[in-house]
Amino acid sequence: MAKPRKPKVPTAEPLPLGPALMDTYDRRLLAAVQRDNLSSLAALGRHVNLSAPAVARRLQRLRATGVITKDVAVVDPVLVGRPLTLIVEVSIDSERLELVREIRERFRHCPQIQKCYYVTGDCDFILIVTARDMEEYEALTRTLFFSEKNIRHFKTFVSMQRIKDDTLLPMD
Repeated sequence: MAKPRKPKVPTAEPLPLGPALMDTYDRRLLAAVQRDNLSSLAALGRHVNLSAPAVARRLQRLRATGVITKDVAVVDPVLVGRPLTLIVEVSIDSERLELVREIRERFRHCPQIQKCYYVTGDCDFILIVTARDMEEYEALTRTLFFSEKNIRHFKTFVSMQRIKDDTLLPMD
């Protein structure tokens, strides 16, 4: 007698889809939607030489597997009153896992921190921060750095001009 099949349970975790499982169509489609994700399925299909339903299936799979992580609008920071971009190097005293986890969570939940990298080298974290003005940034440093016992020191670089600010990944 055959064993009854267990029903498939949907998972919240994305399924893995690595570079080896993406074909040329996927890569061309990703290149196109990185430039403009509001293009119609028909327009994308013409660009990559696929039908609109095939494009829809591929985009659905790329989202479900976590390759496409967000569909967002890119906003000009100057036009919304956040003209300052600051690059901050942060060094910590202790690399104990729970202390690093606390700092990572603190940085992750701070809305002024646009990007946060845990790095090797002379510092432990690199932050990309946005601010309305230096007064806002100064208040943020008191909250983020001076009140945190595990922060050894931080060094701030103020961006004078945005030369390149892009999220496009090469698809070759």
